[in-house]
Amino acid sequence: MEMNELTPHVEELKKVLEEKVSEEQIISELNTYLNVYHVSLDAAKRGIIRKYGGDVFVTAESISKKIADLNGSEQNVDITGRAVFVEKKDIQVRGAPKTILSGIFGDETATAPFTIWDIGSIEMEKGKTYVLKNAYTKLWNDKVQINLGSRGIVERSDAEIELPERTITYTSSEVKIEELREGIGNVIVTGRVINVEERTIQGQDGPRTVYSGEIADDTGKIQFSAWADFGLKTGETIRIENAYIRAWRSIPQLNFGEKSEVSRVDDTFDSVITSNSKSIADLIKIGGGIDISVTGTVVDMRAGSGLIRRCPDCNRSVLNDECVAHGKITAVPDLRMKMVIDDGTGAINAIVNRDDTERLTGITLENALQIVKDLSDPEAVSRTISDKMMFKDVIATGNVMSDDYGPMMIVKSVVLNETDVEKEAEALFNEVEGSL
Repeated sequence: MEMNELTPHVEELKKVLEEKVSEEQIISELNTYLNVYHVSLDAAKRGIIRKYGGDVFVTAESISKKIADLNGSEQNVDITGRAVFVEKKDIQVRGAPKTILSGIFGDETATAPFTIWDIGSIEMEKGKTYVLKNAYTKLWNDKVQINLGSRGIVERSDAEIELPERTITYTSSEVKIEELREGIGNVIVTGRVINVEERTIQGQDGPRTVYSGEIADDTGKIQFSAWADFGLKTGETIRIENAYIRAWRSIPQLNFGEKSEVSRVDDTFDSVITSNSKSIADLIKIGGGIDISVTGTVVDMRAGSGLIRRCPDCNRSVLNDECVAHGKITAVPDLRMKMVIDDGTGAINAIVNRDDTERLTGITLENALQIVKDLSDPEAVSRTISDKMMFKDVIATGNVMSDDYGPMMIVKSVVLNETDVEKEAEALFNEVEGSL
């Protein structure tokens, strides 16, 4: 976008942030979100407000809408409907624990998933009618999601809500793993069990056993949760009927239980995918995945790279030896990179662990501690790492998740992508010559 197009949005952000951030900072942040991370303008503004102000902003008087009329870009809307399904969840947000309220909300026109991010004393019951005030919406996989932040209000309503009748089909469709997306239901998936483990979780009705692991076919790999004991074994190929997809931190997960059918089948795959190469543009569309491989150029080294300190109990990065979960602690030093990788179709944040940081840069943790000691400058290590890694071509593999800031990879492995310049030049020459 041109600067003159951004001016009203800059002024709006300045007003909402109450001059906490300079105009130059806001322009720089907008440029990064729009041109580096390639997110939408609305997502960029939400991200800046959360970064500096703590929550999504409200810029106008709220309006009331029916769920079918929501377009996914509302910033301040009131919605009256019935709680079709409600549950509390404990999640991690930027490394800190948080309890949210989520479920399905419906009116006479449609239903949509909702999330209340600051629940406070809010209580909702399945089947009751409520007014969700000061809500905001966004699109995920072309479906509207309703959200309430700290300015959101939930009020009981006496309105009579008749939910629309749903047409239910019992016909399953066979889907390859790379095609699975959040919200898809009643699918048939065939794949090889890569690993499986049994664990006990605390459900609403007490302890419950779940069998989780990874399954792959010749197009991709996905995590699964089996809510019944199907006797799954590593290495066998299974066909799952009536499975459904839910997402955790934007990573699709395959779920199946007592209503599903699992059968053993002959393995027809020449090989299964253990890592899946994707363009960043594809990742932005699908939201995330496991063992994704991305090839691109390091275009930025973000704050938080270099020498950091972690809580010895929970491994969170900390400042001033103070952990949000464990209070005052004796922090332990660590080394990492928070790089931005661009492949020409988009950009992704990638967090690289100590081992790969040391291997790629040649700077060990001991070297880093000595640099800080010699120069009395905590940022010296980050600058040195940046000098060594900027504009290097890399191949990074890891799990990818997404939020309002765009996709982010927790890197499992990263290597330099050694380019054969002569070979590429010859290929380009032949392509150009062939087109003449």
